[in-house]
Amino acid sequence: MTRPVGIDLFAGAGGLSLGFEQAGFDVLAAVEIDPVHCAVHKFNFPDCAVLPRSVSALSGADIRRAAGLPADAQVDVVFGGPPCQGFSMIGQRSLDDPRNRLVYDFVRLVTELDAKYFVFENVKGLTVGRQKKFLEEIVEAFHDAGYEVRLPWKVFNASEFGVPQLRERLILMGCKKGLKLPSFPEPTTRGAKARTSDLPPGPTVSDAIGDLPDADLFAALADTDKVPGVKFGSPSLYAAEMRGLTNDAWHYGYRREWDPSVLTSSWRTDHTEISKRRFAETPSGQNEPISRFYKLDAQGVSNTLRAGTDGARGAFTSPRPIHYKHPRCVTVREMARLHGFPDWFRLHSTKWHGARQIGNSVPPPLARAVASRIIAALGIEPTRPTEVVKLGDEALLYTTVSEAANLLGVAAPKTKRDRNSNIKKRKQHETEAARLAALGASTDA
Repeated sequence: MTRPVGIDLFAGAGGLSLGFEQAGFDVLAAVEIDPVHCAVHKFNFPDCAVLPRSVSALSGADIRRAAGLPADAQVDVVFGGPPCQGFSMIGQRSLDDPRNRLVYDFVRLVTELDAKYFVFENVKGLTVGRQKKFLEEIVEAFHDAGYEVRLPWKVFNASEFGVPQLRERLILMGCKKGLKLPSFPEPTTRGAKARTSDLPPGPTVSDAIGDLPDADLFAALADTDKVPGVKFGSPSLYAAEMRGLTNDAWHYGYRREWDPSVLTSSWRTDHTEISKRRFAETPSGQNEPISRFYKLDAQGVSNTLRAGTDGARGAFTSPRPIHYKHPRCVTVREMARLHGFPDWFRLHSTKWHGARQIGNSVPPPLARAVASRIIAALGIEPTRPTEVVKLGDEALLYTTVSEAANLLGVAAPKTKRDRNSNIKKRKQHETEAARLAALGASTDA
């Protein structure tokens, strides 16, 4: 049986792509303007066509060609989270603001692809103040394009869907008029803010990352993001799923060919002894007074993991929280666990890009819950594929912005951060084989 087809717009590293795949979709194309995100998406979804371009420069026909879809082939769902930046003064339509052109293009591409369903996700702030007027304009635009929208829109907290993190996202979904309108998913776990509930409690921070070895124990992680032959601790049910140890760990997605003994996305952070002392003295669940970094509570959930900004907007890095047990900030892999990304899923090797990719993404378990309602509205029984997918070339994870752009055949500005990173990466690439060969005999501790 052919699986339903999904297209990801504003794909980032692929949080929505993964959730929709796990729900039973084949995600055939992903559009993303950031070349580093594109490279990571291509590594994790090697069979998905990645278009490293702005949606404003693409037509539905362009996406169909890239995905290998004939003109008459059905696209079942288009999903994505376009940035919403400009809000016009009273008396003007926000959707006409040039800064919101990308939102218009999202509606346009849903229409040009003749998708049966769409899922639009965004920040909670779009539902309040004058931003709410803009959201109403988006709904109106979908109606004018021939789509019915599930109203009222809804804001979901990922902690209610088995994610050990407080993270709220707006979900707007709809269908072509005449089709079955999808319903919103119901929470599966007790939300972090819920006082009473008949639902089971969600995973805690310690459930999520307690089995991961301390990155500071591995000298190699001072110069790279991975180390082989690692011994993990006893996993919780949640951690076992992240490690692919449970029967349902892959859900309705494709199994990946990977080595579960390799600890990845774990480049260490060098903290001063003063910082480490302050981190150790900070009570769990509170902010460290000087840095204002939040210290995780082992029995609670993470605060919202944020992305910071890219180089075009000042390259501000949003702080990673402090580990509940170790006097350091969490690694990118620990962030990934707190976000619902399985261990086979790799992020960019650097802490800055890797953390940004997580902070920009929708937690896959929340995406999967939303996607499952589209599957239900389609009247399809999801199937578990038997194929095993080989992950992409690891070189995709070690590129600078310029290198990723070159690999993808697009132009990219070269920032100061990128130039400095390029020098360090080139040295790393030259010694990669020798270092990994040596590590094989020294990291079984």
